[in-house]
Amino acid sequence: MKTLLYIAIFFCTACNQSHNKDNAKKTKQSLTEQKKKKVIIAIQPFVDIPKENVDYVAQYLKKMYANVVINTPIKFPENSLNQAKTRHRADSLIRFLSAQTKPGYLTIGLTTRDISTTKNTPDWGIMGLGFCPGKSCIASSFRLKGKNKMEKLFKVAIHELGHTQGLPHCPVNDCLMHDAEGKDRLDEEKEFCKKCKSVLINAGWTFN
Repeated sequence: MKTLLYIAIFFCTACNQSHNKDNAKKTKQSLTEQKKKKVIIAIQPFVDIPKENVDYVAQYLKKMYANVVINTPIKFPENSLNQAKTRHRADSLIRFLSAQTKPGYLTIGLTTRDISTTKNTPDWGIMGLGFCPGKSCIASSFRLKGKNKMEKLFKVAIHELGHTQGLPHCPVNDCLMHDAEGKDRLDEEKEFCKKCKSVLINAGWTFN
């Protein structure tokens, strides 16, 4: 009788171990599948921005994130201008882009027009804006100077995309998430710092 009991216990233990291994294997497969299902970053140019600027941003973005597409250029929404009709409100553009962003996508809008938000003044001119977190953001080349304007536009775009992934401003001076504080300090920014990069890697960024 004891022999039969020991056999039964051994059989149940073996079954439990096998079941646990199967569950662990399924969990690992599920996590792998989730990692493969990364969102697609859609670059959304407005009609004003040259194609070469868009292609430049796409080329360098693909070195950090594999799933990148370029949408057909679109017109600005009529309600995005400020009261003086001199700048486009960045928050309005973000809401507009978010409404058009499909599930599984993240949108970065690109423009040469001046954009603004409410910060130090009700209509504060900025280079870009992204909600933290969010599913869309905007970058403008209007305030960028120098021969490397396209490189700077990419840095603004990648900074705002970082915000959508939940990254706040970073205290590291040469990190791409460093706060510009209203100035063009883009030449000082080189790459994501180790801490910011680890957050993006966990979100599926590959940094090819």
